Amino acid sequence: MHSLKNIIIKLFISFIFFSVFAVTNAYAQNKITSVRIWPSPESTRVVFDLKDKPDYSYFVLKKPLRLVVDLKNTSQKVSLPTVTKEHQLIKKVRFSKPKKKGWTRLVFEILEPVKPVIFSLAPTGPKKDRLVVDLFAINKKPQKSIVAKNRDMSGNRDVVIAIDAGHGGEDPGSIGPSGMYEKKITLQISKRLAKLINNEKGMRAVMPRTGDYHVKLNTRTVRARKHKADFFISIHADAFTTPQPRGASVWVLSLRRANSEIGKLIEDSEKHSDLLGGAASVLKDTQNEKYLVQAVLDMKMDHSMKTGSEIALSVVNELKKVTKMHKTKPQYASLAVLKSPDIPSILVETGFISNPAEEKLLKSTSHQNKLAKAVFKSVKAHFRNNPPEDSYFAKIKPSTPESHQVKSGDSLSVLAQRYGVTVYKLKQVNRLKSNTLFIGQNLTIPRS
Repeated sequence: MHSLKNIIIKLFISFIFFSVFAVTNAYAQNKITSVRIWPSPESTRVVFDLKDKPDYSYFVLKKPLRLVVDLKNTSQKVSLPTVTKEHQLIKKVRFSKPKKKGWTRLVFEILEPVKPVIFSLAPTGPKKDRLVVDLFAINKKPQKSIVAKNRDMSGNRDVVIAIDAGHGGEDPGSIGPSGMYEKKITLQISKRLAKLINNEKGMRAVMPRTGDYHVKLNTRTVRARKHKADFFISIHADAFTTPQPRGASVWVLSLRRANSEIGKLIEDSEKHSDLLGGAASVLKDTQNEKYLVQAVLDMKMDHSMKTGSEIALSVVNELKKVTKMHKTKPQYASLAVLKSPDIPSILVETGFISNPAEEKLLKSTSHQNKLAKAVFKSVKAHFRNNPPEDSYFAKIKPSTPESHQVKSGDSLSVLAQRYGVTVYKLKQVNRLKSNTLFIGQNLTIPRS
């Protein structure tokens, strides 16, 4: 009887303990561990890192404009970041009196009408649960994506090069041994490349990302298309799980990805006008529209892949002169930023940020300039020798010499890259049956 009484007492004490624990846990079972905020010209993103999956709700208040977010059963013991002047949509993020005990209420003081998009993200890799608050401007006109000089008013248009700085905002990309973020390296190199392009008469640079903010992969090519880009260059820095690998590489779209993307685009009739230009209105509502669209897209993709491969080879040869190469030939891959059929494109991995020596190089101004100049030289040479018909480059006298005397070290591939022509054209014009050249031999350089 005595032992039964003891058991009952112990059970009662355990019940009281777990009841108190459950109540306490219900009021503070989650916790905000950090807050990050990223501004962009047309939106602001705020990311809350949490201990567990967030249970949230939100609403908008007017006069003054505010977005209120309630986090259920969440502790608010965290410092909120100060909103700087570069933020054009929000004035402040602050705590307010919660709806219920143990909850957290966040208030965003908004400067102009916005469209809020709020969602949670499950843990991935080192990142735990997150709540993402995206605020998109409603009335703001999209800002120009860069660094662009004025067009030539004579009607001879510039060759437009889109330069995509990889990653950005809450997406740092790879992180080097010293803590350097890939997103910072890519933006620095991209801006140096843009400056070289904008200083060249007849060329103009546009950048989908000009600051430390996130831009969706699909949005990057959409922004390039809005500027009617002739070529798209995505700048990245490679990484590996061990520090040994190093060297640059250049990537172009794989045939498998190209065929897959064409299939998707054929079915998406809303995109036909963007991708086909004036041809879209001619093909619309015709009996064989689908097949004609496929034929036009196939031709566009063939042109894009051919141009991308030619420039990629040239960039590889130029990069060899200024840095170690991880891959000595262009590589083919299924990469999202290279999928546009109407804009030839390449992705340049400038080096391995995970390699301590190469990370140090990638951080240096002089090395960044060398990389930018190598890419610029290749792109410029291609478009000087293969200019769009309505461009300034098409109106000026080609700088390509009519002949070349073979010197030591020359080869067909080297000369093709130097003068922006193909090996096939060199052999065809000079009636060469082999790839062998002789010192002193005179070659005719075909003009595009």
